[in-house]
Amino acid sequence: MYLTKEVKADIFAKHGGAAVNTGSAEGQIALFTFRINHLTGHLKINRHDYNTERSLVKLVGKRRSLLDYLKKKDINRYREIIKELNIRK
Repeated sequence: MYLTKEVKADIFAKHGGAAVNTGSAEGQIALFTFRINHLTGHLKINRHDYNTERSLVKLVGKRRSLLDYLKKKDINRYREIIKELNIRK
């Protein structure tokens, strides 16, 4: 399993402020980014896995919605999370 409780708690502790703060926008964006990177690697190997491709597109949309929300509410937090996760290439 690629996403254990410890990995998830570490992601939320680093980006969400605390391991139990799973509702923060930054923590959720970081978790979605971790999952997106994992699915992207899977799809590079398994090109015809269309169900995973659909899941990836849905995750990218969810992350985009959270990023838009964060941009609207607090532009400084948005810029920090973009820089930390290296989302923009």
